[in-house]
Amino acid sequence: MTTCVNRHDLGLLALRLGIGAVLVAHGSQKLFGWFGGGGIEGTAQGMEAMGYRPGKPSAVASGLAEAGGGLLLALGLAAPAAGAAAAGGMAGASAVHVPNGFFGQSGGFEFPGFLGWTAASLGLMGAGRYSLDHATRHCLDRPWMVPAAFAVSAAAAAAVIGKRAKAMAASRESEEPALNGA
Repeated sequence: MTTCVNRHDLGLLALRLGIGAVLVAHGSQKLFGWFGGGGIEGTAQGMEAMGYRPGKPSAVASGLAEAGGGLLLALGLAAPAAGAAAAGGMAGASAVHVPNGFFGQSGGFEFPGFLGWTAASLGLMGAGRYSLDHATRHCLDRPWMVPAAFAVSAAAAAAVIGKRAKAMAASRESEEPALNGA
C-alpha cells in the first residue's frame, strides 16, 4: 500500500513542477520581460488592447496570478490559494480566446483553459506528501481554505471578465456610428 501512496505523491509532485514551471515562465514574461515577454509596460499595452483596463494593474495582477500561483504550486505551498489564483488568471486569459473557439491553432482557449483546469485541480487535491504544505503540517492548506480561495478567485475573475465584456461592448457601440457613416 505504501508504494501506491508514494506513486500518487510522486505523480502530484511531477504535475505540480510541470504546470508550475509553465505558469512561472508565462508570469515572468509579463512581470519581468523574461523569455521574450513584454514586461510590465508591454503587457500593460497588450492588456489595454484586449480590453483589460487599466492596463498596468491588469498586467501586474495577471503576472502575479501566473508566476505567484505557479511558484506556489511547484513548491506545494498554500495549494488551495495557489490553484485558485492561477485558475482565476487563466479564466481571464481564456475569456480573450473564447471567440476563437477551443483549439489553439485557431487562437482558441485550449492552452489557457488547460492550465487553469489543471491548476484548479491541484488546488482541490492538495499538494501531496512531497510538498511544503506537508512539511508545514498544512498550516496554509486547511479544509476551509479550499472553498474560500476558490470563491474569492471566482468572484474576482467574474468581476474582471464582466468589466472587460462591458468595456468591449461599449467600444463596439461607439465604433458602429463611425462605420455606418454617422
